[in-house]
Amino acid sequence: MAIEDVPAHFVAQQMDAVFSDLKIGAVKIGMVRDQAAIEAIADGLVRWSQTNVVLDPVMAASSGKQFLSEKAIEAIKRVLVPRALLITPNLAEAAALLRAPIASNQDGMREQGERLLDIGARAVLMKGGHSAGSQSADLLVGPNGVTVFAADRVPTRNTHGTGCTLSSAIAASLAKGLDLAEAVRLAKRYVTDALVAADRIKVGQGAGPLHHFHESW
Repeated sequence: MAIEDVPAHFVAQQMDAVFSDLKIGAVKIGMVRDQAAIEAIADGLVRWSQTNVVLDPVMAASSGKQFLSEKAIEAIKRVLVPRALLITPNLAEAAALLRAPIASNQDGMREQGERLLDIGARAVLMKGGHSAGSQSADLLVGPNGVTVFAADRVPTRNTHGTGCTLSSAIAASLAKGLDLAEAVRLAKRYVTDALVAADRIKVGQGAGPLHHFHESW
């Protein structure tokens, strides 16, 4: 069943089942393609008073090709972006949210991050994994300024799921009670180390995943 085939009321019921049964320390939201489901998620966050929310707005490939309809993108901007503690767009996703060209340098990333604050984001992690240069620099843009988290690029083809892993790792640290900047710092280090170890595992014939369990085996 494709994600757009999951009825919004069922998404709401799933949220109610989890939040009524478990103590939730943080929420991570990934790709959602259906406008009704997006609105159901937003309503659920309000209903269960969730504020430790990391939104990874998966909506566009690094080439700029959009996966979501304009209506879905507008719904994300309207009801999910303002309810997230942090949004984590890559360069193409930030451009899609702003209907702007893809940023080509850190100055452009900073400017787009600040524009996302203007439309309701509380904090933005502008991911620079698809930018040029020997380092991958992510910019944490908030109301009090910008913090740069940089790491050397890792020469591996096994990069599948990097952005999803980063946002999930941030949410995991937030659930432990860490502040946002420290959560981002630890997540960036974890993803970098997982990329360094990625070639130790072989999954399929194409671009494989990073090594999520590199600290254990």
